[in-house]
Amino acid sequence: MSDSKPLMWTPKPGIGYIVTRRPDGGMTLTFSDLGEATMSDWREFAFEHLLGSDRLTRNLYDLRNVKEIPEKAIKMAVEVNNDPSTRNIRAAVVVASEQVKEAIMKVAASATGTGAALKIFSDIDQAEAWLTKPLDQMI
Repeated sequence: MSDSKPLMWTPKPGIGYIVTRRPDGGMTLTFSDLGEATMSDWREFAFEHLLGSDRLTRNLYDLRNVKEIPEKAIKMAVEVNNDPSTRNIRAAVVVASEQVKEAIMKVAASATGTGAALKIFSDIDQAEAWLTKPLDQMI
């Protein structure tokens, strides 16, 4: 995609994620930990990118290398997802196992809002296939 916007992300010491631009213009965020420093940095990064969100963006959150997903991290992600500016985002979250997927869904079940179209996967190929589906095939 030739008109993709700049990534505006720089790695920082002690922060447990990396960000790369996807060919479709979205981002792939790969996490190695979900500690306080990482989640705080990610939250700030996410809100900065939401300010310029003006078209459908497809983001992939790869959490397969994270051994433990704290409830606080899930709640922070739900908070960000509930921001109205996420309406232009389709986000696929990939976790290490079905058990982790179920645990996240249990914590996030009470969330309501009009945020991103979000789906959790334990298979990265299924996540990529879902991200590439046309909007009319999302249901």
